Amino acid sequence: MHKPGNKFMVAEIMDNIRRVFQVVNEQSKKVEKETGLTGPQVWAIKVIAAEGTIRVSDLAGRMYLHPTTVVGIIDRLEKRSLVNRVRSREDRRVVDVTLTAEGLQLVANSPEVASNKITQGLKSLNTPELTMIYHGLDKLTRILDAADIPPALIGSTEINIPNTKKRDTKGSN
Repeated sequence: MHKPGNKFMVAEIMDNIRRVFQVVNEQSKKVEKETGLTGPQVWAIKVIAAEGTIRVSDLAGRMYLHPTTVVGIIDRLEKRSLVNRVRSREDRRVVDVTLTAEGLQLVANSPEVASNKITQGLKSLNTPELTMIYHGLDKLTRILDAADIPPALIGSTEINIPNTKKRDTKGSN
């Protein structure tokens, strides 16, 4: 049996989902129009610019993406002469990434990326708030039968390789 307040909450949830999609789509289009890059590519160069030099694995961690996904982003940025890769002298398996002069110029004039705004906002939440959102979105994903769909990056057709194990949501990640 549906309670009277449920109809209101469903309507508000649907409107909030519409708002999120609208903002994400508008920001993605703006980023691509102004830079010629996808949102994830701009996010990557912004993180690299903030760090100066960063390991690919650390960049993946800051972007909450699988390292293989980040390597693909870096490949495309390197083809456009926006980044350089440098192998560590101490450990040849370690690859550092820096921006080229063109990359620095592009990042200085690029708009904010939706993914970065979302992650920064989520990181600012306390554990109970974050846990509530986690469970709500997990439930919504299951409602849509989307739990097994590989997640496309926001503003891109590129797929993130998802973690196969569920994380502890009680705050002990």
